[in-house]
Amino acid sequence: MKYKSLSSFQFDVLREVGNIGAGNAVTALSQLLNLKIEMAIPSVNVVSFDEMMELIGGPEKKVVAILFRIYGEAPSNVFFVLSVEEAELLIRTMTNNPTYEFKENISKDSLEFSVLEEVGNIVTGSYISALSDFTHLHLQPSVPHLGIDMAAAVLTYGLIDISQASDYAIVIDSKVNSQGTSDVLEGNFFLLPNPGSLQIIFSALGIQENE
Repeated sequence: MKYKSLSSFQFDVLREVGNIGAGNAVTALSQLLNLKIEMAIPSVNVVSFDEMMELIGGPEKKVVAILFRIYGEAPSNVFFVLSVEEAELLIRTMTNNPTYEFKENISKDSLEFSVLEEVGNIVTGSYISALSDFTHLHLQPSVPHLGIDMAAAVLTYGLIDISQASDYAIVIDSKVNSQGTSDVLEGNFFLLPNPGSLQIIFSALGIQENE
């Protein structure tokens, strides 16, 4: 299925897919942090890989990204992306340590690394569970891959599968932010279906290719 040939109705369906998946993840994150977290209406865009970098501030912006590959009937990638400052806030909240400061290179055996991976497990598991229930497709997440690097390096790792089939990706972007606190947590959930997965998702929802 060619991205450029998608109809407005199909874009609306993908927006709803993002809304359901990210909405479930936001609920889990809100309960985990005991914060009110709101989500903007997801956007759906066909972008080049360079444009994908710009969505999170440019290729040289340092980010904390938790990547999951989704295996099963509709292979995809899910990213949960935070700035370094927002990752700090998340760790402070989870560890009840208001003075925590993010280290340049954290060890995979460290508490903060475990915290970020566990948050990723919970919120992305919620995302994929909702997506699976909505589409009735069997979807299985990988173990989390945590990257702390410039956006170009982190996202390139997650785009390898897609880049082998296309120069573009369809990105379902769900922006989230916390409310009612002086420290604002903002982030992005990105769902990137593999090129062959789009038609599988549409077919599972009873939507024909020409709709």
